[in-house]
Amino acid sequence: MAKTSNKNTDDFKIDLLRDVSVVVGGKNSSNIVDLLLGKNNVNEFIIAKKLGLTINQTRNILYKLSDEGLVSFIRKKDKKKGWYTYFWTFNEERAFLLLKKTLLNEITQLENQLKSREEKRYYICKQCNIEVTEETALLHDFICPECGEVYELQDNSKSIKDINSNIGKVKLKLGEVESELEIIGGKKEKKIKKEAVRIANEKKAIKDQTRKKAKKLANVAEKHKPIKKATKSVKKHTPKKKKKSKKK
Repeated sequence: MAKTSNKNTDDFKIDLLRDVSVVVGGKNSSNIVDLLLGKNNVNEFIIAKKLGLTINQTRNILYKLSDEGLVSFIRKKDKKKGWYTYFWTFNEERAFLLLKKTLLNEITQLENQLKSREEKRYYICKQCNIEVTEETALLHDFICPECGEVYELQDNSKSIKDINSNIGKVKLKLGEVESELEIIGGKKEKKIKKEAVRIANEKKAIKDQTRKKAKKLANVAEKHKPIKKATKSVKKHTPKKKKKSKKK
């Protein structure tokens, strides 16, 4: 059961990434997600072949995605032919950040619509199936200018229910996106900590090696240090002065 749950989660995640890619790069870009996700530096000619597109068509899609930071590339020059080949990588974090921004904007728009439905009155011409605001209906004396039928007051309850439902769906999707960003952030933090530990260990190893080398050099220098011969200090003999005898 857990495997199925993980599979469903992965499928939902891929669907989210496809959605944002299609918005940016067009319908063919959804398949690019499948080709690049979880891989690094994929040859653009392989991408074009699997998509069934020309290399120029493929590059046009990839450039659109690149403009929004969804993909990045490195390029290598063919020494014989002289042209460059591009190798592409999908930026999962950037894609989810862009999708989060899009969903937040969508929620704002839906909430504005909800507020409008709750606070304002709308009228409908059932003959033309055209809905107008109260201001527009008043401007035409509540008569449809298209067919001459009288406008009827629209029941907003269904619209309010539908908008609330849509807000709930978008918020659910937003929650999934934020969860994915937390996972990515956790992985990045773990990677940064691991790298910091590696650098600290390298510095310690270099420091220890330098200390050992310095100690070794000091020992060698001590062994080759010339030994000074001990010399006896000779005391100079100074004759004692004769005491003068006092005359009586």
